[in-house]
Amino acid sequence: MEFKKEIDRIYLQNEGDQVIAEVLFPIGSDGLHNITHTVVDSSLQGQGMAGKLVKAAAEAIRAEGSKTHLTCSYAVKWFEKHPEYSDILAD
Repeated sequence: MEFKKEIDRIYLQNEGDQVIAEVLFPIGSDGLHNITHTVVDSSLQGQGMAGKLVKAAAEAIRAEGSKTHLTCSYAVKWFEKHPEYSDILAD
């Protein structure tokens, strides 16, 4: 399975084209992203999928040369465990 990417969303679909995992990181009025939502279907839980999604979002934001806020509780915890991505966190 391969992630599909949009400007503010990375997701995974099953064979029936249903979204089974996604992370949302819309651009706010301040011009910065905000990682707002990470969800993983129960069929994928325990496989590190949420972490892979947040990492993919962080890499996309970094590649864009942007920064992000974090309102998703999972993303907050993920960034605490991955200080190598702290350069993309907005003040």
